[in-house]
Amino acid sequence: MSALDSIAHANSDVIVLAAGSVSYVYGAAGDDSIDRLNSLAGGFNLKLVFALNSGTHVSGVRIAIADAAGKAVLDITSEGPWFLAKVPAGTYQIVATLGGNALKRKIVVGAAEFRTVDFRWASE
Repeated sequence: MSALDSIAHANSDVIVLAAGSVSYVYGAAGDDSIDRLNSLAGGFNLKLVFALNSGTHVSGVRIAIADAAGKAVLDITSEGPWFLAKVPAGTYQIVATLGGNALKRKIVVGAAEFRTVDFRWASE
């Protein structure tokens, strides 16, 4: 994976990070953070949401995204329950791990389409 670059957005304290060809940002579930992330959502095509089955949002989720060929695209820890990413159009395997419990999703993401994927765990 290449070095991370960060890009600050005007009128926002949210920092968009980049790893290779993927840009991403994560944030908390508070109203201000949600508003900031929603204002940035148009620049992304993938949203991941992390919560317990009870509905309580969680953070500290390790995210591993691989393309259809199995090549790692992104491997980071989200410090917020909302994660936005801009990935090239294609098929991906996403593994989200919380407290050693991994959940997997295979998804297809389009270039202009906005895809939301929920991950829910029984407990931390």
